[in-house]
Amino acid sequence: MSMSAVPITSAQPVEDIYVVKQAEGLPTVSVGGTVVPYKEVTLAAQLPGRVDYLAGIEGDAFERGDLLVSLDASELKAKREALLAQLATADAQLRNAGVQYSRELYSPRARQSPGGMAVPNLFDQFFTRPMEDFIGDRDVDAELSADLFASGTQIQKARNALMQLQAELRAIEAKLRDARSIAPFDGVIVKKFIEAGDTVQPGQPLLDYADVEYLQVEVDVPARLRPGLREGAMLRAELDVPVRGADKGDGDPGNVPVRVAQVFPMADPQRHTVKVKFDLPKGVSEPGMYAKVLVPDFSAPARVNPVIPRTAIRYNGSLPGVYVLDEEGNAQLRLIRVGEPTPRGGVTVLSGLRAGERILSNPGPGVATGWSPDDRSSR
Repeated sequence: MSMSAVPITSAQPVEDIYVVKQAEGLPTVSVGGTVVPYKEVTLAAQLPGRVDYLAGIEGDAFERGDLLVSLDASELKAKREALLAQLATADAQLRNAGVQYSRELYSPRARQSPGGMAVPNLFDQFFTRPMEDFIGDRDVDAELSADLFASGTQIQKARNALMQLQAELRAIEAKLRDARSIAPFDGVIVKKFIEAGDTVQPGQPLLDYADVEYLQVEVDVPARLRPGLREGAMLRAELDVPVRGADKGDGDPGNVPVRVAQVFPMADPQRHTVKVKFDLPKGVSEPGMYAKVLVPDFSAPARVNPVIPRTAIRYNGSLPGVYVLDEEGNAQLRLIRVGEPTPRGGVTVLSGLRAGERILSNPGPGVATGWSPDDRSSR
């Protein structure tokens, strides 16, 4: 569809005239996805308790190892102090059992007079013990072995009690660690689900924490486009937000390069799509925003549509058009149907232009008249 010719008010520079070319390479398919953080975790409560400390709100940045959330651990600390006291007692009992074993080994009770009689030591050595041995009333070696075994058993019991208390102490210390949520990496709070003073239960979400310095686009790509993707390959993406310094036409979203970061190994059996993540350049978008990635389609025939620069397109509302030069050099306004963007900042034209026609690559205000002769005459 074309309009009346509009004469150029001044000599048009040659560099502003673009000859429409045929598109090269494989056609691409625009697949929508969501901008997601490179790393994101949900910190959840590991034990019941009251929120004693909350580090900040959404958007606050923290470094790895910083305390984000703390639960009241007064009861756990009291149990830990009680266990430390029991550990000290168990350690003293273990040392005492060792001393008793040494005493039994070097000064055995089996060689003393039985019954605790106040018999003089000399009389005990020269009369009592020889008489006991003579009549066979006492086996000193058996008694010594039994006493040593009993002392060894006391050592083992004291050691086992000490190990049990140490295990209980480690369990208490693990719970004390679980009462504190620590930042696992440098990042920001994306969303908080609690406030200081809230009471939480195990498994309840506390915070969403993410690394937003590096972002990715997560896309569900149709399975037929999977052959055109390999890790490390560079593609193009369109963002909802303008990209600073990008060469864009009026009304066009930001166009940025993206890199294939991860191709998931299994397709969705219901939707027949493959999840793919693309690395974004730093500072071009925000988590949660919409993005479209241009994925090459190896199963489609080669492109046959012409391609033009984005800057050549002018919009009147939602209607795109370009200024085509006739044989006399006059600009003729023509409606076109815009297709997909190309990797080098161009855009394909589905209808309205043919390869070889000349257009203005960046029409200035002198030729940007209305869409009808009436508009031109009213200037």
